[in-house]
Amino acid sequence: MESEYKDGIAWVEGAFCPISEARIPLLDWGFLRSDACQDTVSVWDGAFFRLDDHLERFERSFSRLRMICPYDRNSLRKLAIEAVRLTGFRAAYLQLIMTRGRPPIGSRDLRLANNSFFLFCVPYISIATPEQQEQGLHLIVSDIQRIPSTSVDPTIKTYHWLDFEMGLFEAYDRGGDTVILTDGKGDVTEGPGFNLFAVKEGKLLTPEAGCLDGMTRDTVFELATETNLECTLTSLSARDLCAMDELFISSTAGGLMPVAKVDGQSLGTSPIGPVTSRLRDLYWAKRRAGWHATLVDYTTTETAT
Repeated sequence: MESEYKDGIAWVEGAFCPISEARIPLLDWGFLRSDACQDTVSVWDGAFFRLDDHLERFERSFSRLRMICPYDRNSLRKLAIEAVRLTGFRAAYLQLIMTRGRPPIGSRDLRLANNSFFLFCVPYISIATPEQQEQGLHLIVSDIQRIPSTSVDPTIKTYHWLDFEMGLFEAYDRGGDTVILTDGKGDVTEGPGFNLFAVKEGKLLTPEAGCLDGMTRDTVFELATETNLECTLTSLSARDLCAMDELFISSTAGGLMPVAKVDGQSLGTSPIGPVTSRLRDLYWAKRRAGWHATLVDYTTTETAT
């Protein structure tokens, strides 16, 4: 019999439901004011990757937004595992969400809001298609500035994406696949759901400011240490990207993905450079071997209430 969760599952108002039935109340300030945060975990070959690290970052995000989650970390962990178990997905994309909720009708005092927790799990999502994984992405550097860090802390994983969305439209209009935004001083920051890495003369470089401390970004740091690859957090000028030997992006949604072109100009090692290829192969090999893994038991119920 076909599962009711074949397309995905959600946790809404204290219960699981099919993803097609999931709703957030219209008056929730997560919707009305983008007053929400999230963290996204991947599952591959029936195992979560860095689940406890994601839960820790999620807790950091909602705490900095002065929200109170109705579940403790262990309960969130059980809910995440149970969501994947119920779907049966061996490769999944699971998102944990906290919203401000809403204060009582007639009040605008956000201190009175009842914060809400949601979760959804769908089949695995990747920024790059299989063809783009092999041929490399075409990256566009947008004229749109990323929201300044002094306005919205980029290390809180929020839904402030309107700058990214408009940047993506610009990228598509210019024949690109995705976009990277700058900080207003000409240095690149991050893209919609990914961090950027550059390789120059055998050394790895990545923006040090204006971006999320991505979980896959941290994983690249670990891989660099393991392979004796020097990695430096620094400023990367948008005008210098085409002078780099290699570029790749990192994300929960796809892992490590090569960049072949920037603003229509091919990189010298396109489509995939040797450092990018080595790190990407190592990333997936270690994941398949159980690195940072939390296995899903598809037979045992773990639901938290």
